[in-house]
Amino acid sequence: MLKKKGFTLIELMIVVAIIGILAAIAIPKFAQMLEKSREGATKGNLAAIRSAVTIYYSEKEGTWPVDLTTSFTSYLYPIPPAKATPLGNSSAISMMTAPPTAVGTGWCYVTDPTSMPFQGYVFANSTGTDTKGSSFTTY
Repeated sequence: MLKKKGFTLIELMIVVAIIGILAAIAIPKFAQMLEKSREGATKGNLAAIRSAVTIYYSEKEGTWPVDLTTSFTSYLYPIPPAKATPLGNSSAISMMTAPPTAVGTGWCYVTDPTSMPFQGYVFANSTGTDTKGSSFTTY
């Protein structure tokens, strides 16, 4: 008598159930890793903008840029986006007189000379929190 080789239906169902359980665990972790990478990119882009602002300040002998669009393009063009999901993956720059006090998107550039020590400082434009619970304004 010939013995047929193969898997039973029960064995296949168990394998499918195990794969389903592993996928249910892995997918949320993958999404969290994606958001952490966006936050890391946001921090890197913020550092690039701050460096360009500092170079402008030193080359212009103590004068901060008026804005980060027209007169600033030779130092950093284009402005990189704030990639973290709560910041909208936006390159928009809000000119403000003080650090952000609300949830927003993109970047915040403080232009008011009376807002020392924040004049010329660039922030992530949101008081929302990242995956670690820290406010984006602390970047």
